[in-house]
Parts: sequence; structure tokens; C-alpha cells
Amino acid sequence: MKNKLLLTAIFISFIHLLYAQDDAKQKSLDIYGFVMTDIGYNFGQTDASWFDVLRTSKLPAYENQYGTNGNAYFSVRQTRFGVKSYNKTALGELKTIFEIELFGTGVDAGQTAIRLRHAYGELGKWGVGQYWSPFMDSDVFPNTVEYWGPAGMVFFRNIQIRYMPIQGDTRLTFALERPGASADQGEYSDRIELENVKPRFNLPDFSSEFRYGQKWGYIEIAGILRKIAWEDQNNDPDYDISDSKLGWGLNLSTNLNLGSSTIFRGQFAYGQGIENYMNEGPADIGIKTNPGHPEQPILGVPLPVTGIVAFFDHTWNEKFASSVGYSYVHIDNAKASDESSFKTGNYAIANLIYTPVPKLMAVVELQYGTRDNFTDGFSSTATKVQFSFKYNFSYSLYGEK
Repeated sequence: MKNKLLLTAIFISFIHLLYAQDDAKQKSLDIYGFVMTDIGYNFGQTDASWFDVLRTSKLPAYENQYGTNGNAYFSVRQTRFGVKSYNKTALGELKTIFEIELFGTGVDAGQTAIRLRHAYGELGKWGVGQYWSPFMDSDVFPNTVEYWGPAGMVFFRNIQIRYMPIQGDTRLTFALERPGASADQGEYSDRIELENVKPRFNLPDFSSEFRYGQKWGYIEIAGILRKIAWEDQNNDPDYDISDSKLGWGLNLSTNLNLGSSTIFRGQFAYGQGIENYMNEGPADIGIKTNPGHPEQPILGVPLPVTGIVAFFDHTWNEKFASSVGYSYVHIDNAKASDESSFKTGNYAIANLIYTPVPKLMAVVELQYGTRDNFTDGFSSTATKVQFSFKYNFSYSLYGEK
């Protein structure tokens, strides 16, 4: 942890020194972030590694899987720090973003640990680095404080190279993305319901988006294509289940300005083998039996997934605002999938946001989620009340941006 903090400090110092040598009119550096504390009570139960979020896929898959109902929690894991730079060049404006937070995932799941969000640079019509996937519409995320977000939302940061021939309120983007990335930064092999196989990715994922923007808001359509392959590591000469499948998805999203104080944020997504791009979707590939083929007794199949988001953000006055809405995710599990596999998640939130002074926010939020299993008939629910306190900070060097 100390080494990570030291590297971050060195990086910031280097950027500061670099910019100190140049004309202030040509460059600027923004330092920003927030300190955030979440305090809540979960009337149900959830996986301890995800104690401070509402993940429908992490609710119990059987009775009392995670102990007894009713637990209080405290967390500062949403705290964030970022640096953005702007540099005018002969090829256009060079923009960079470096952003971290304290929400541990993967091997750090459940921990307060430094996690990279963005490490991205953009010059003219090209961008390279880790940033929002073009298949995702980040503007669909509602004005809520539950960290993980709507269960049925396409939500993924990925390492990519992108080309943006049209930029602005109306935009067009194409990208080649890192294949085989797991949405929660775990091992990708966990996303394939095949035993003793290793994933193989010899082609990047291809994504694109087109947004049409107007004063009333925008409408956006995005798509993705990907090759998912796996190799059988079993040492049995009589059969081999190695194979590959095509994953694909479409994502239709919008923000609609309903008057001067209300915004509707909506999304409908559908695809096969794209669960790792979804906020909730444990497996991309399921299994089915293959009768009459002893050399390949089972087959991998890309699992269809449907995701829906519908939220209203409303501003009551200068100090009070609210968000209310619902999200849904549904997996069409393969016939041979485990009976307790995650099938459907429902997610609903309502809150009241109080901003007494600029850059200070206090929120009370009611959160509700459900999980339905594949075929064993089991379902579970969680109801949470969360109080969040957020203190924003920002500082600009060498010019206004």
C-alpha cells in the first residue's frame, strides 16, 4: 500500500514539474476527487466481500448462505482521486486522465485498497488507455450513491484504442478493446462454466457507439463483437471440448430532459456472451450436453442476457434533489447449468439528496434487490438503508478549464 501511495505521489509531482515549465495559456492541470463515507444497515444478507454495495448476483443462492439477516456497515471505499491535463499541440488538444479510488475488487474484494479507474490519453480523434468502453453509456448512471449501480446496466472500463471520427454532442466512436477482461477484475476462467479449461483470446473485442444529441437530450446505440475461445486442459485422449464462440451485443440508451428539473435515464441492452460487460452477469459461457458425440460430450454456449435501466433524476430546489428508478437483468442459462446459477436480478432505489453548501452532500437512500436462481426455485432479497456523506474537492493549475 505504501509503495502504491508513493508511486502516485511521484506521478503527480512529475506532472506538476512538467507543467511548471510551459506557458500557462497552453496547458492546464485539474486535481479533483472526493472523500466519501457510507453508513448503512442491510436488513437481509450478502456476500461479505460486497458488504457495502447492492449486487444482486452476490445475494444468497441458498438459505442463510451468508449467515443471518441484519448487519450494519461503514465504508470509505468510494473515496476518489483524479488528475486531468489539457495540452494544446499542433495536432490538437492532448487530454489525459489518471483516476483511482479505494474500492478493492478481484484479489482485493472486500478491502479498502487503491484501484485504478482510468489511465487514458486522447489526442484529436484518437484515444488510448483504460477508459469507459464505447459499448457502455456512462450517462445512464443515475444520481444515486449505491456504488455498484443498476444491475442491468452495461458498465465496464477497459483498455482500448479508439477512433472518434465525429465528436461533440453528436458522436461516433470505434474501438478495439482488451479481450477476456473480467468486469470485477477476477479470473476470466470463472466466467466460463467449463471445468479444467483455459480461456484463449487471439482477437480484440470490437465495439462502437453512435450518439445523436439535441437540446432535449440524446439517443445512443452501441454494439460489440467478440471471439471467446477455450482450450481443454484435461489429459484425456478420448475427448476434447476445446471450442470458440461469437459474443455480440446491442445497447440502446438515452437521456431525456423532461422540463428544466427532471432527467430520464434509460437503457435496453441485449446480447450473447457479453455478461462481463454488464454490471451483473456472472458467466459469459454456459454448458449443454452433446449426445451422440463421446469425443465432445459437452459444448460451451454463449449465454443470452437482457439488461434494463429506467431512472428519474429530479431537482426539487437549490438544496434538495432525488433519484428513483428500477433496473433488471436476466440470464438465459444453458440447460446444463447448475440449478442454483444466477438467473434474474431486480434492483430498485429511491433517495433524498441534501446539498447545504457547494461541494458538500448528504444522502439518505433506500435500496432493494432480489435474486432468482436458475431452476431450483430459490430466491433471495435484500433491503438496505444507506446514509452517505460526500465532500468534493478540485483545484486547477495554469488556466481555467
